[in-house]
Amino acid sequence: MSSLQEITSESAFSEHLSSLPPSTLLVLSFHTPWAAPCTQMRTILNTLAGGYPVTSPPTVSFVSVNAEELPDISEEYDVTAVPFLVLIRNKKVLESISGSDAIKVRDAIERHAGQGSASTSAVPGSKPTIPPILNATPREPVTSGAATENPAGTSTSAAVPAPAPPAVSAEETKEALFARLAELVKAAPVMLFMKGTPSSPQCGFSRQLVGILRENGVKYGFFNILADEDVRQGLKEFADWPTFPQLWVQGELVGGLDIVKEELSADPDFLKGYAVQRPSAATA
Repeated sequence: MSSLQEITSESAFSEHLSSLPPSTLLVLSFHTPWAAPCTQMRTILNTLAGGYPVTSPPTVSFVSVNAEELPDISEEYDVTAVPFLVLIRNKKVLESISGSDAIKVRDAIERHAGQGSASTSAVPGSKPTIPPILNATPREPVTSGAATENPAGTSTSAAVPAPAPPAVSAEETKEALFARLAELVKAAPVMLFMKGTPSSPQCGFSRQLVGILRENGVKYGFFNILADEDVRQGLKEFADWPTFPQLWVQGELVGGLDIVKEELSADPDFLKGYAVQRPSAATA
């Protein structure tokens, strides 16, 4: 039976894509290792893959990619959140599915698998029993507030150090860490928790969100979560949001890249109040 194959490099992905005949359906799954819905999606895809026999050429190929480790591939397929599934045939995208709706994923795979060659068929026999979905949704923030930001020069972003309390040690409690995070998310009116820095983002999602803030002239503070493992792990639980980047406004979680895009689509002036006010040119 078929199985879900992990792709760990861009070259390996290109080779795999090139090796598939035009009739093969490629089921491409994007994930991050810490998100519970991604773990659930892996289980779902392994279950579905087991319903397809290994054939030559393959009818369906199931592959998985770490969205943050291979950001160029993520950007190529417009991945803004995980889990994210892309169905491809002959190097053309047939359908994309965001989220962990197991029934929707199964139906899409069976539908497109059945549109291949004459010998292609959906999962034989009864439909596989797939586990229920897990959802990760942001909690309602209980605190809000603003802090003065001091960007250097004319830059719209400023690195924000940890607030007054010292770095969390192994002896400190979760309450102490959460108290630290409660101050940190309010260190600037707009706070971006990202991988890397605005000048050197370390993942595609962070790079895209920095670009959005720059395009809108937003004045913001940022925190490189790669430099502080306590913040990186603690903020996932504090925010009840398992992925990065995270954008916070006035101490309240907005969400990741996909949520920010949705907010701006619904309200183009969403971030207007935080844009840098540039003085008009003086007249003679």
